[in-house]
Amino acid sequence: MLNWSKIDTVLLDMDGTLLDLHFDNYFWLTVIPEQYALKHGLSLEQAKTDIFQRYQKVSGQISWYCLDYWQQQLDLPIMALKRDIQHLIKIREDVPPFLTELRKTGKELILLTNAHPDCVMLKFELTAIDNYLDGVISTHQYGVSKEHQPLWQQVQQEWQFDKTRTLFVDDSPAVLDAAKEFGIGHILAVANPDSRQPHKQFDGYLSTTDFRDFMPLK
Repeated sequence: MLNWSKIDTVLLDMDGTLLDLHFDNYFWLTVIPEQYALKHGLSLEQAKTDIFQRYQKVSGQISWYCLDYWQQQLDLPIMALKRDIQHLIKIREDVPPFLTELRKTGKELILLTNAHPDCVMLKFELTAIDNYLDGVISTHQYGVSKEHQPLWQQVQQEWQFDKTRTLFVDDSPAVLDAAKEFGIGHILAVANPDSRQPHKQFDGYLSTTDFRDFMPLK
């Protein structure tokens, strides 16, 4: 369990942590290949092969999370396509009670996401999760993603949190590893980021499928 008496700041990922990752997985793995195939006169399999190679090439880099990059690469209206399926954007049901309780106990709640600012604003518009937060950080502000140490160094310098008294919550093993390397004192992995997919296994990290199991005692 988490020792909340030793935690002042909570850094929270967005997609797969506060929000169901199904929207993003469906968008990038289904909608984009289908639209790319139509746009460029390819079979769906040809489109998937091309696109997934492009994904792999920039995986973990800020470009992977950049909507402008993908609009240029694929010649597709990325934000318009996201809005076409925006009904799939859902806040996890365990998130509102968890964040409400954290606020009551005086924790500083900061969103730390690799998502592009335009996508962050769309999701705020539809879920109002920003109402729970004390701060919002998109890594695009720094030009480097959470997988890399320079991001952590810049964020800590600007926000001045005590990393030994900070909890970081995320669903990406690579990002969790980067947080651990930086020296974040408390780490929690989300084992069910996509409600339509099997639970993930994490080695070496405390993990959860329901934040309500980790709410601080009143």
